[in-house]
Amino acid sequence: MAKKNEYSDMKEGERVETTFSETTSFNGTLRFDSSLRIEGRFRGKILSKGHLIIGENAKINANIKADSIVIAGEVKGDVEAIDRLEMLPSGKLYGNIKTKKLKMADGVVFEGSCQMLKSLGRGSDSVKGVSAS
Repeated sequence: MAKKNEYSDMKEGERVETTFSETTSFNGTLRFDSSLRIEGRFRGKILSKGHLIIGENAKINANIKADSIVIAGEVKGDVEAIDRLEMLPSGKLYGNIKTKKLKMADGVVFEGSCQMLKSLGRGSDSVKGVSAS
């Protein structure tokens, strides 16, 4: 379970429901609606209406689109956080960012461009291209 101070902006309804452990390796397209924490390796594409946590030991090679994202591990790929993106001190992101809200701690590694958006089309309150399972 996440430490309280580990995800300072995490809302009450964003408790982690599923965790991919450090020994997990996954390739493909990952879709989920609630919350997921990845501690292992992932390659492909992640699409979610929920909350994604990239753990400190995670190695992700994927384009990501989710409602809110916390990065403590390494991500290679573009990241689109519909609501917010938070990068913790151990976080590394090699790719571009699109988000409404961004929080970066001291020590973060970020190589790419950042686009701060007023709105990402949340009129229907959904992630475009993501369907409910």
